[in-house]
Amino acid sequence: MKKLLKIFAALSVSSAILVGQVLAQSETVLKYMAWSDSELELEQPMIAAFEAANPGVKVESSAMPPKDYWPRLSALAAAGDLPDVFWMSSGFIQSWQADGQIDNIADKVSGIKEAEWYGGAISVARLAGGVYSFPKNWVAPVLYYNTKMFDAAGLEYPNSNWRYDDFLKAAKALTLDTNNDGTSDQYGYWVYGRYAHIEPWVFRNGGRLLNADRTKLEPNAAALEALQFVTDLANIHEVAPKPEMMDGIRQQDVFPMGMAAMWVDGSWNIDGVRKTAGPDFSFGISQIPMGPSASKGNAVGYAWSDMMSVAPTSKQRDLSWKFIEHMTGPGNKVENFGGGKVPAYRPIAESEAWLERDQYPKNKEVILEIGLGQTTTSFTPNWSKWRGYAASAGGGMNGELDEVLNGRKSLQDAVDAFVEYGNSVLAGN
Repeated sequence: MKKLLKIFAALSVSSAILVGQVLAQSETVLKYMAWSDSELELEQPMIAAFEAANPGVKVESSAMPPKDYWPRLSALAAAGDLPDVFWMSSGFIQSWQADGQIDNIADKVSGIKEAEWYGGAISVARLAGGVYSFPKNWVAPVLYYNTKMFDAAGLEYPNSNWRYDDFLKAAKALTLDTNNDGTSDQYGYWVYGRYAHIEPWVFRNGGRLLNADRTKLEPNAAALEALQFVTDLANIHEVAPKPEMMDGIRQQDVFPMGMAAMWVDGSWNIDGVRKTAGPDFSFGISQIPMGPSASKGNAVGYAWSDMMSVAPTSKQRDLSWKFIEHMTGPGNKVENFGGGKVPAYRPIAESEAWLERDQYPKNKEVILEIGLGQTTTSFTPNWSKWRGYAASAGGGMNGELDEVLNGRKSLQDAVDAFVEYGNSVLAGN
């Protein structure tokens, strides 16, 4: 009898192992990779809901900071082991598409109701006749302004019809030397050579930095006019400090610390302003002023999206798209979009919950106006190198414009330098 019990027990264990192996074999694993631990944590309930709605599917998710994400993703691509779904940046999609490392999902995207999505957010992924990613959110630079400073000066707040002249008049009135020591202790504006500070002025003046197929840097007259206006704010009008005067202060802190009345940067910094200045800091946002060469037809917004891509090596293509639809569409939550990050899915973005009218700024609909209008970008392969972004921030267009803003170089010399360097980069040298 004991022998029979032992045999029965052994058979039970073997059966359990066999069942476990069968279940493991029947489980479909979808690998998903992001560049933000905190955002991935917010997404966990959505991932769990997807698994619950798709029995037998297990989503293996991982995340790391951007500085580690791109090297890791590149290594996985080189090894032919990309995750099924991964986050993609507007700044890198051209290079990844050209290298054949993201799948063309145009056939999947054709089935969506496009009116429910911001077209500009999708257009960033339209490359070489295909669609190579799908947006989860988008952002756009806006003009931040300190409402208390405007009130104290008796000025009307900026609006979307402002021109360069309107802006300059206000900036002059808001630049103050309150203790009469010969040095301004409140500036009308703050700027340095970073892309989000500069390009919006170019595009809202009908300007362009690149040729039509984005293979060469060819700033047109309207672009040069915009660059001259912005750099003159520090050098001629003295309504903005020279960047070197703010050494030791993070660029994103100048405005919320009350050192400047206006500032142009990405809408994502709404959260940063709130955290740095506190909930009682009263500020609003507006579209970037239009320049003298602008018209309603050529003054466009500057906006771009964070996206989700499918690996060309994925064996779960249909499931990957189903996951992307779930993560970007109606199943998403307002809580997953901090401050000025705009959901690509319009019903969420246009909800009262996202507009947050109980917090500053109380006019976040300005961002939505940009998204509903015509938008553009200046992204190309190797954009970060010629533009001077992140690790390249000391050179390229960023560094050259800082030299102008610091009064050490003429605009023409700076343009000549960054065009020559940029075209060398774009030519693959």
